[in-house]
Amino acid sequence: MQITRLPIPISSITPRTANPALSLSSNPRRIFNLTNPKRTISFTRLHKPQTAFSNPGSVLAAMETEQGIEADVDAFYMRKSVELAKRAIGCTSPNPMVGCVIVKDGKIVGEGFHPKAGQPHAEVFAVRDAGELAENATAYVSLEPCNHYGRTPPCTEALINAKVKRVVIGMVDPNPIVSSSGISRLKDAGIDVTVGVEEDLCKKMNEGFVHRMLTGRPLLALRYSISVNGCFVDKIGEGASDTGGYYSKLLQEYDAVIVSSSLSDNKLSSISSQEANVSSQHIQIIVASNAQQKVVLLTKKELVAESGISTNEVETVVLESLNLDSILEYCYRCGLCSVLLDLRGNVKDLEVLLRDGIEQKLLQKIVVEVLPEWSANDERQIGSMKWLESKAVKDLQSKQVGGSVLLEGYF
Repeated sequence: MQITRLPIPISSITPRTANPALSLSSNPRRIFNLTNPKRTISFTRLHKPQTAFSNPGSVLAAMETEQGIEADVDAFYMRKSVELAKRAIGCTSPNPMVGCVIVKDGKIVGEGFHPKAGQPHAEVFAVRDAGELAENATAYVSLEPCNHYGRTPPCTEALINAKVKRVVIGMVDPNPIVSSSGISRLKDAGIDVTVGVEEDLCKKMNEGFVHRMLTGRPLLALRYSISVNGCFVDKIGEGASDTGGYYSKLLQEYDAVIVSSSLSDNKLSSISSQEANVSSQHIQIIVASNAQQKVVLLTKKELVAESGISTNEVETVVLESLNLDSILEYCYRCGLCSVLLDLRGNVKDLEVLLRDGIEQKLLQKIVVEVLPEWSANDERQIGSMKWLESKAVKDLQSKQVGGSVLLEGYF
């Protein structure tokens, strides 16, 4: 006897029709209906036939259908958790972004996200929001709940004390202090635990945090603009730096941005022309933090005496060697999870760093804006670039941003 397993996708929650073997009528019935996708999912139970199944394969198919339904529902609420977590973009480093949704009887009864390092985690806010309704409910968390005392108590205890019945986790925490211990604690307390729902989505949201935990250095991304005929262009697209524009969002997503000393962009730097001319090789790191911007001027040791820099807006950091590895090490010590290397201004200042990034495999991601224009020349070419080698770009994706096309991929 051959049993055919039905492939059940977990990335979609579009309504399915019932298995004909389970229906008493000739017309298939919908298994569930999204009456209000934001708040409620209602289910329609299938009528079981009065006679036993004559084909065991039908029983197996029915079981897999029910499992598929549960997987779809789990994926729906996990995506909701990710949406909540992203409300704190740019505010949680060195902590990850985390969202939590508590569901009972097909309704969301509690929501929460981690707003800032040092403040309560997503699970705590969600449990507070749900109150007594958290008992026997299901908690959806984008990252494994912590199981240790840090600046806040363990989130596992918050879920256990709330008496939730089930916890669905997007991804295991790569932090060795947490990794799998939160899952074990919940299981030991008698809670049903499901792991790996919308895992890729959860990992991508915290790719900087994940990379920092696994490698001991921040994730480094390269950004630049080109014309449609492939020439470097020293600008970004119209509206890109406005609120909601792709470049504005990048500055939110990354903890720091490395730019050329010649970059004169008031939205990035308030360094005066005298300070900016200290060294043609210095790197400015602009760290976004809510309404204010912090500017860090990295210099070689011998330049400090000549600089005379002393302002409230600029922090001067002396490095023995001004290379990309030492810059990333400094960023790691500062608790940064992600850094953007932006090829704007006089990019020849950044040639050494770009070469370090490629040759030493320090670059993980690339972001390219293709502007809707034809460039007559390429004034921004970085040297001869003969040292460049062909490299494959993985997971390359494109999307329309204003009048430009944005390409994103990974090395």
